[in-house]
Amino acid sequence: MSWPTLQSETNFANDHLAVVTEEVRTPTRVKRWTTVRRKRAVVVAAFTAENRIVLVQQERIPVRTAVWEMPAGQIDEEEDEPAVVARRELLEETGYELAAGGEMIPLGDLFSSPGFTDERQFLFVARPVSRQAEKANGEEAIVDCREFTADEITRMIAENTIRDANTLSVWARLRARKLID
Repeated sequence: MSWPTLQSETNFANDHLAVVTEEVRTPTRVKRWTTVRRKRAVVVAAFTAENRIVLVQQERIPVRTAVWEMPAGQIDEEEDEPAVVARRELLEETGYELAAGGEMIPLGDLFSSPGFTDERQFLFVARPVSRQAEKANGEEAIVDCREFTADEITRMIAENTIRDANTLSVWARLRARKLID
């Protein structure tokens, strides 16, 4: 069910996002709200044949630090298939791709922060993956790429080393589906 937009004003827009103030009729009221519109995105939990998970450490300007996270990326308008984008982002950010006989398994989707953005993320497991390239794409701000065990990632989450919502969300979905111990 769609809630009708009564009024809309674009405050800012670029290739990655738009800030829009709208008046919307919900089932219970009319509400004026400012929303950050973002492209759809993918997040990939990449498992090697040895059941290790590939993470990248990427510089993130908004939080002024390098963050450990699962590979992720936006879906361009002309790209309709999230699984294809997930494969591309995995290779670009990590140098890994699906090994022979590997599969890209959809884990569903989520809204990254529905209080201020409409961004919808599609979650995937890629297994098994193997390293194909020595270096990730130079356009990314990736400073490290490593394989971790599930226990290491659990410890990194507990110690607040992993703070990326994408990675935490995929980790919760993996646990809920009993795809990791």
